[in-house]
Amino acid sequence: MAYFSRLRLTNFRNLTHLDLGLSPGVAVYYGPNAQGKTTLLEAVYLLCIARSFRAENEREVVSFAAAKDNEQALVDGTVEKEGQRLRVIIGYQPTPRVNQNSGQDTNGLAYNVRKEIRVNRLRRTAGELIGEVNGVLFSAADIDLIQGPPSGRRRFLDILLSQADSSYLKGLQRYHRVVQQRNQLLRLLREGRANADELTFWDDELIREGSWITWRRYEAMRELTPACGRHHEELSGPDETLEIEYRPSVQLSRDVGEIEENFRQALAAAAHRERARPITAVGPHRDDFNTMIDGADMATFASRGQARTLALTLRLAEAEFLATVRGEGPVVLLDDALSEMDSSRRHRLLEKATQYEQALITTTDLDQVKDFFGSKAQYFYVSNGEIWPSDQFGKVGDSPVSFVTAGATAGEAAADEAGHTIDESV
Repeated sequence: MAYFSRLRLTNFRNLTHLDLGLSPGVAVYYGPNAQGKTTLLEAVYLLCIARSFRAENEREVVSFAAAKDNEQALVDGTVEKEGQRLRVIIGYQPTPRVNQNSGQDTNGLAYNVRKEIRVNRLRRTAGELIGEVNGVLFSAADIDLIQGPPSGRRRFLDILLSQADSSYLKGLQRYHRVVQQRNQLLRLLREGRANADELTFWDDELIREGSWITWRRYEAMRELTPACGRHHEELSGPDETLEIEYRPSVQLSRDVGEIEENFRQALAAAAHRERARPITAVGPHRDDFNTMIDGADMATFASRGQARTLALTLRLAEAEFLATVRGEGPVVLLDDALSEMDSSRRHRLLEKATQYEQALITTTDLDQVKDFFGSKAQYFYVSNGEIWPSDQFGKVGDSPVSFVTAGATAGEAAADEAGHTIDESV
């Protein structure tokens, strides 16, 4: 089993300085909105998937004040895994963007970041980090998995499969590079600046890489579907029949070779569309899947309550899939995922989600969880970027937390603190 034993944050959004000890089991972080609860889970999930789930541009995670002063943002996590201890650090170094007109910097109002990942002091790529410790995030925004655009559902599958198997992520990265190169060539062809014969190579690459990704997604969906059915029945009862239908842009077949042939035919049929609009029209970047209850497409017909329950079902199936494939359960993160849910369904979700080694839960309403966990969970109050110990009755401690990993000596802690930068501590 794997779990986080320590989390240190420096200049990460509004958590400018945090040193938090973590334990196996359940920890509940509660308090008003916009105080840092989601940021805490964002940091933990970042250490799992190497990218923020909230930021469109990664410079957003650096606190504005730190970026103006050219200070680093650091996300530093210690993972206990199979008798080993891993230290994962993701650092962001702001670099001022030069104003193209004046040649001067913009006084910190605009900046880029240099991102660096290290595991046990060794520099790693995002692809090498993903899978070291797996995480599953339940979020209020997950309703978009049902009613939102297909890109969110593709991202769901890609994160799941990338955590399960590093070869999938590498294949996905190769595929996206091929799509980018092919799109560029399509634009040059439309402008008369390239030869049509040049497309043959990129077509072959697209078909090979894309067919393999399609097949892997199809295999995963075949395993996820019955798991979703079980979880949905336990959350909603047996009166509704859930079906999940994978909808690739290429016809599925019995093996990858047949999918490649179908892919080639679909690409040929889309040639006229690609000439009119020079964007690759066929491939996994166009895939989707549908959730249906009693034959009705939930993207169109689900109530808000149904959509939220279906999203929870997908996340529970994701956790089960990772536990089965990797042989260890993921760290489970519930970010305000309990709102708009009756107590019975909320309790069933908590019972399922907290069967794993570690679960971190945020909520604005302590009453939503304390009646289920009682004294079996740890409780923390989050206010203005600080985390305070609490009890289940909401009595807050006298000072904010600042823990050192259990067992660390004072000398180790001092040495650890002295080197806490991207370039030195890792």
